[in-house]
Amino acid sequence: MSKIEIAVEVKSPADKFWGAIKESTKLFPEIFPEQYKSIEIVEGDGQSVGSVRLIKYAEGIPIITFSKERVETADEESKSVSYTVIDGDISNFYKHFKASLQVVPKGEGSCVKWSVEYEKATEEVPEPNLIQEFAVKTFSDLDTYLLNLKA
Repeated sequence: MSKIEIAVEVKSPADKFWGAIKESTKLFPEIFPEQYKSIEIVEGDGQSVGSVRLIKYAEGIPIITFSKERVETADEESKSVSYTVIDGDISNFYKHFKASLQVVPKGEGSCVKWSVEYEKATEEVPEPNLIQEFAVKTFSDLDTYLLNLKA
């Protein structure tokens, strides 16, 4: 099993950023239509453990058209969530793909910690750098969106 970790510093307060992450099912297709075609809740409420979401990506996203993910952990107090990809294009490349996210207060802003544990389907499969870059872009763009709300 391999793992990559990143930390993205954002200017938005942790409570505000975490709130937006929790509302991502509705929010992301609205504010990021060039990335997310739709996100629908298949099982549960989309936020609690056991919930399943189907994410359809926009045409501009390379290689991946859809992903189905199950929430494995959700902790309001620590502002953290983890999910495992259970179906979709990512499953063609990785036998196991579990992402974790935590929003940690830092000064007036916060730090978004994102990691992924993965196992490649074959040796030829590249490291998930594209997915990592996509996550960083999403966090940065979400921060910009939230900061512009109060403007």
